[in-house]
Amino acid sequence: MSLRTEYEKAEKQFICSSGCPSIESKGRVKFEVPCDIRTEFQKDKDRIVFSNSFRRLKHKTQVFLSPMGDHYRTRLTHTLEVSQIARTIARSLRLNEDLAEAIALAHDLGHPPFGHSGETALKEIYSNSFSHRKQSIRVVDILEKNGKGLNLTFEVRDGILKHSKGFGKIIPDDPKELPVTFEGRVVRIADIMAYLNHDLDDAIRSKVITRDQIPKACVKVLGNTHSKRVSSMIKDIVVSSMSSYDSGFQINISNKMYTAMSDLRSFLYDNVYRSDQVHKEFVKAKKLLSELFVYFIENRDRLESELIIMELPVNNSNAKTKRVVCDFIASLTDRYALKLYEDIFFPSPLV
Repeated sequence: MSLRTEYEKAEKQFICSSGCPSIESKGRVKFEVPCDIRTEFQKDKDRIVFSNSFRRLKHKTQVFLSPMGDHYRTRLTHTLEVSQIARTIARSLRLNEDLAEAIALAHDLGHPPFGHSGETALKEIYSNSFSHRKQSIRVVDILEKNGKGLNLTFEVRDGILKHSKGFGKIIPDDPKELPVTFEGRVVRIADIMAYLNHDLDDAIRSKVITRDQIPKACVKVLGNTHSKRVSSMIKDIVVSSMSSYDSGFQINISNKMYTAMSDLRSFLYDNVYRSDQVHKEFVKAKKLLSELFVYFIENRDRLESELIIMELPVNNSNAKTKRVVCDFIASLTDRYALKLYEDIFFPSPLV
């Protein structure tokens, strides 16, 4: 008996009936011989962490563009915080911790540089249907490993595609918007929990807002420090969800917590994401990416050389140039986008 099969047996004993044991995965698009040591979801975790797109997250904006301060969050640290919250909740609810972690680690792999300004730019200049969640699927299916993709399991891919909720309800009314696994649903909420807390933390650090501005009702329910807020949210979702075991398991949040989280999110949108300090930098970032997009549409040779450097697939069909450029722009880090812009558009003084 392999170590993997022993672990799969242990999973079946620990994971509740609503969870997704590795052995019950719907599998991959391309069949692979099972590993002797790792389960399918553990393999997915490894592939994600060792990917180029995962490493690039360390130089992609979360909220504050190309921050010089060492303590500001990046897209990578956001991902790690989502992963940690999701693991804690999944373990507490006896769900598959490996599946939740794999989804969390991959959920933002397709996010463009400069945060949501990058996503908005690509919506405007490429297609209104562009979204970082769909782009994340392109990354794991097509773009990674020079066009081979990571060949992830169905459950992880589904969780990536359905993790996003925009400014809609934290828990949507339409079941079709939810991941098929409860692990994926945990990640969806863990994503909100993470950014509500760390974006608030970074906004105070940057002096965009002060601690006194946080709505008193939110402080009363959530607490007045980062650790207290995270703990309050995690405890609430665990207790509220465990109470549904006997009546048909669901991922739940109490009404009091749901209201506090929704109010805090509205506060962040009004006072941080749409603040003058953040918005004026986003406008600059949109202009930068838009001009790079046009340049690479018109300069195919330079595009192909950059794709090789980025280890992205080179598509020789001119009919798909816009799609290739979109993939390239979305893959850039903040600092590489700035370097390209300077190299292309800034005059070079003679020496």
